[in-house]
Amino acid sequence: MEPSPIYLDNHVLAVSKPPGMLTQGDRTGDLDVVTWAKAHLKERFDKPGNVFVGLVHRLDRPTSGVLALARTSKAAGRLSDQFRKRSTEKRYLAVLDGHLEDEGRAIDGLTSGPSVRVLEVGASETKRAELRWRTLARDRGRSLVEVELVTGRKHQIRAQLAERGAPVLGDFRYGNKTKFAGGHGIALHAHRLTLEHPTKREPLVLSSPPPAPWRGLFDAAVLEAVNR
Repeated sequence: MEPSPIYLDNHVLAVSKPPGMLTQGDRTGDLDVVTWAKAHLKERFDKPGNVFVGLVHRLDRPTSGVLALARTSKAAGRLSDQFRKRSTEKRYLAVLDGHLEDEGRAIDGLTSGPSVRVLEVGASETKRAELRWRTLARDRGRSLVEVELVTGRKHQIRAQLAERGAPVLGDFRYGNKTKFAGGHGIALHAHRLTLEHPTKREPLVLSSPPPAPWRGLFDAAVLEAVNR
């Protein structure tokens, strides 16, 4: 289980993270994307000593998809500022157990903690969470949706869509009982990230098709079309 590089220059490394892989190391000691990226760059460019890799945003461990990393401290600062100011555009694909309206918008208050709770906006100890979705296909009681994140809260897509009766396939934490990706992942994929290149100051569009466990969930032509 390793990431797949999708973009590389002197300032940015972008990869497609597989489901079940950590973004950053934790107490489990399992391989994470940052550690992998340092080893990958060290070997590729035959670099002596330590290699700098800056983490500027995250994906949940069971989520797959595009993850951008900074290769210099200057790039890390500029990219982090974009995510902090929400000037990036983040789009996800999700396979849901259930159906939503063709298009919709969710605005809630989310609590913090290992599992977030969805409450009314402004409720005590919550943060405002907003997303938009559009349904791309329906089949066998499931839905394929594209989600645009307006805010970037922990477990936001997972919690907000489950609250509306359509949890992400494989997401035991938020009510789904179907095993996905060998029980290590969920059918949530960060398929497109648009940001401003930290030095060229021009749009950088990073995209990645859904990983192998998605095959067979929907017609291959549908998945291909949404990732163009």
